Amino acid sequence: MCAPAESTRHPIDRATALTDVLETPALAKMYTYVRRNRSSTVRQIVDELGVPQGTAYDYVKRLESTGFIAKTGEERPYEYKAKDVTLTLSADDESRTITPQLVAAAALREENGDIELFVERHGLDGLATALEYAEEYVKGEINHRIAARELGISPLEAEIILQALEPVVPEE
Repeated sequence: MCAPAESTRHPIDRATALTDVLETPALAKMYTYVRRNRSSTVRQIVDELGVPQGTAYDYVKRLESTGFIAKTGEERPYEYKAKDVTLTLSADDESRTITPQLVAAAALREENGDIELFVERHGLDGLATALEYAEEYVKGEINHRIAARELGISPLEAEIILQALEPVVPEE
């Protein structure tokens, strides 16, 4: 079965696909790598990320079928470019926006045990909220104690997660 073209994908289909990316750190890492490098070949992905070639091709197909990356040319080796994916979800009176930065934070779970532990304790929604506070923290608008109070966690846990998320906070 062929996945629909990006232009015909519906919001719920995209939400499901994006959830898959968030819950699969290696897939999130691949999307983030392609996005940060403007364009990449599968060979570059294999070499830079240490992903087995078969897995890299499978993940590229998954990301391409969802419209999160696209081929930039018709000649081999194909180069892929990532699209900035954003999706806002609302439930009751809360909403959360999934951004490329959140995907990058989810990608760090494989290599950063602090982020993985935080997600285990607080879920991806907690990670999204912590990322919002990390942006304010990096700008110097809040400190870890304020973030701890707002997140309902200890100051030590807040300091750890805020520092862990610094690499994915967008530069202004």
